[in-house]
Amino acid sequence: MIDTACINTVKPVLKWAGGKTQLLGQLTFLMPTEEITTYCKPFLGDGAMLFSIQPGIAYVNDINVGLMNVYNIIKYFPEELIAELNSYENTAKFYYVIRELDRDAKKFAALTAVEQAARFIYLNKTCFNGLHRENRQGQFNVSYGKYKSPDFVNAEGIRAVSQYLNAANIYFTSMDFLEVLKNIPAGSFVYFDPPYDPVSETANFTGYTRYGFTSDDHIRLKQCCDELTAREIKFMLSNSNTDFIRQLYAGYHITEVSARRAINCNGDGRGVVTELVIRNYS
Repeated sequence: MIDTACINTVKPVLKWAGGKTQLLGQLTFLMPTEEITTYCKPFLGDGAMLFSIQPGIAYVNDINVGLMNVYNIIKYFPEELIAELNSYENTAKFYYVIRELDRDAKKFAALTAVEQAARFIYLNKTCFNGLHRENRQGQFNVSYGKYKSPDFVNAEGIRAVSQYLNAANIYFTSMDFLEVLKNIPAGSFVYFDPPYDPVSETANFTGYTRYGFTSDDHIRLKQCCDELTAREIKFMLSNSNTDFIRQLYAGYHITEVSARRAINCNGDGRGVVTELVIRNYS
């Protein structure tokens, strides 16, 4: 771990389906007891666990290229990002102008990396339910959220995250989860937080990228966990409490935790749910 006394305000700057902020206490309790020197998160999302434990070395990855660009810009150009966000407006008209930028590939490619990161954060904080969703063309397609005072600038949060990312050795990638695991050294700790196995049709959200996440992907992930176990690398994995996941990971340590979820188009499907935490260590 690094000395983080001066940056203990590091928190996620994005909303994310399945974000782990509310579960940090339960998850930290289930982590290995020895100090974690090298951490790996193949599905980064909002980075709640990364910012909580603040390892000195971390391999963080997400197949969502736009998401990883956000973290790169926060690390290297936080003030430029804050300035860009300060120029944005919380109106439906402005929202749809920004949202439609990815409908024209040439116009979107012409945006600077800072502008793309600001767009990503702005849409994340002002869209309906904080839901990041892309269609098969990779276009953001969530409607305006109509929030009175969304904090899409969050200058203090951006600066705190930037300070941590520059204090530690963080390796950013955007690739398939199997690829990033090839580079991690022995003794690493891996935390998987993939798109969850759906518990119902209305809770079936895997559209945070154009690629989705299928049952076959969950099977590939389990095989990856078996390979990590053979390499004596410890992992912890979060997923839905479904028969499919329980059967898939039979033989591993499985613990139930409770969480409150709001990503569901059916209001009756929101509320406290049971999730599974799966480990290859006791």
